This record gives sequence, C-alpha cells and structure tokens, in this order.
Amino acid sequence: MTERNVLGQALEECGVDPVTGYYRTGRCIADPLDAGNHSICAVMTAEFLAHQQATGNDLVTPRPEWQFPGLRPGDRWCVVAARWLLSHEAAAAAPVVLAATHERALEVVPLEVLRRYAVDIPDDASSLG
Repeated sequence: MTERNVLGQALEECGVDPVTGYYRTGRCIADPLDAGNHSICAVMTAEFLAHQQATGNDLVTPRPEWQFPGLRPGDRWCVVAARWLLSHEAAAAAPVVLAATHERALEVVPLEVLRRYAVDIPDDASSLG
C-alpha cells in the first residue's frame, strides 16, 4: 500500500538531513503504531522551536538514544499533528510541506489550515483549491 499525503497523492520525502519520521525513513509515515501521529512535515523556524520548547516539547536538544539529533531553523521534521496545531493556535506554527505531510494529519488539522502554511506548490495547483 502506498502512503498518501494530504493532497491524496503519494507521500513524498520530508527530510534526510537529519533523517526524520517516526521510523527514521525520511517520510512522515503515520500508521497506527505511531500513537503520536508524527504526520506533518514542517520546516523548523526559531519561533516554532521556541514555542515547542515552552510547551514541554524540546526539539532542540539532541537525544541520541532516540536517534534524535536536535533541530535547527531550516530543518525539515515530521512533527506531531496535535503539537503543530497548538503552535498554530499560538501564532507560532512552522511552514508545512503538503506533499510530504501524511493524510493522517487531517484527523487533527483541517486541510484549509495546513494550506495557509504551505511552502510547496504541487504541479497541479488545483488540489490546493
């Protein structure tokens, strides 16, 4: 089965430097084993990282035991949909790569909201309509 993104297309890679994803495959695969729903491919900003840290989600400090390098602005990372939504509500959301955001994100965040933060424009922009 092919994993799908929020646009209904094949899920694209989010990032490999550092390697992201619940399974560290570079993709935001959010299957039922991923209880946290790490489905949103976000481009880190200083504001987003600071907000996450302030709410108890330290994405900056390296945690080698979890294969987590610590993140910097500009890194692309699969983030928990509910935590991204909290940042949106606090006006601190990170930009989103729709083509690399798993469809499971839609269980938590409406597509209209994700579109406002999109940094990728698909070849067929009608899917953004």
